[in-house]
Amino acid sequence: MNNSEKYQKQTDNELINLFVETCDNLYVGILYERYGHLVLGLCIKYLKNKDEASDATIQIFANLLNDLLKYKITYFKSWLYTYSKNFCLMELRKRQSTLKREIEWQENVHLIMDFSDPTHLHEKERQITLMEQAINLLNNEQKICIDLFYIKNKSYNEICDITGYSNNDVKSYIQNGKRNLKLKIEALSNEQS
Repeated sequence: MNNSEKYQKQTDNELINLFVETCDNLYVGILYERYGHLVLGLCIKYLKNKDEASDATIQIFANLLNDLLKYKITYFKSWLYTYSKNFCLMELRKRQSTLKREIEWQENVHLIMDFSDPTHLHEKERQITLMEQAINLLNNEQKICIDLFYIKNKSYNEICDITGYSNNDVKSYIQNGKRNLKLKIEALSNEQS
């Protein structure tokens, strides 16, 4: 009888307590053997991609190594279901946020993206220069938030942490900055025409 078989008859809570006492990953491994397939099924349901669901399942159980030490869990199976569902929802939000940023970026700098042909290199450089000039014309808060969000790919929460601005302020600075950026690019472009 190997170690894993020795603990198979123990309850989830007994395994969690043993893990908390010893920090031996064996106990989380047994929980994985019991529930990994259920978590995988849940992840497939939410993420709609088997490879991403497999990665998410592994990440969820890896996260348990820290989170089982933090939380007092009474009913592990239902807690794991909620924990896994929340993990998937966060992944979907990240995906949606990334997609939204890509779409917004494309809407606002489509002029840059359209010039992939080498003969248009000069025009592309002109558009980049216009963009840089327009960003520099924004007020300081908008400039910082636009740079962090679009150029440095930071989330709203990360921008709040970096700048000390509230979440509502960050959203406002980005929305107003985006609108002002478009207007300033048009104005600069008209001046140079």
